[in-house]
Amino acid sequence: MATEQGVVTKIGIGTAWIKTTKSDACKGCSARNSCHAMGGDDVEVEVEVVNAVNAQPGDRVVISFETSSLLKATFLIYTFPILCLLAGALAGRELAPLLAWEESTAAGIIGFSVFFVSMLFVHYKANRMGKKDQYRPHILRIMRPQVPESECTSAG
Repeated sequence: MATEQGVVTKIGIGTAWIKTTKSDACKGCSARNSCHAMGGDDVEVEVEVVNAVNAQPGDRVVISFETSSLLKATFLIYTFPILCLLAGALAGRELAPLLAWEESTAAGIIGFSVFFVSMLFVHYKANRMGKKDQYRPHILRIMRPQVPESECTSAG
């Protein structure tokens, strides 16, 4: 699980917008090369998160994102269509004699047809995944401001 700290800038219905600075934790994350949804290489980013702790504007919070969910989404978006393209091309090559087409023509037409159908599926599935809380960052907790030692009173 990746965690970051940030400040709530505005709230919505069940969500909050958090302004955060990418930390060194991003450098050690297994999904760092595919995580461009958080603003690319910018140092400061603003992201919408699930606000289950009722944070308010100005609150300093800790947010988290399940890296396993990010990896599932990354597979769906990047790897699945390529696998479909390859499977379609292989199927086209095998079906070419039955269709009386040249092998490379059948592989190209069927391969790209399957690829485009897979892209429609990815679009549909990504929209559904984006509405599920497990694929969105969450606020873990509101950070309490530290009281300076000079303001602490000791019993005594």
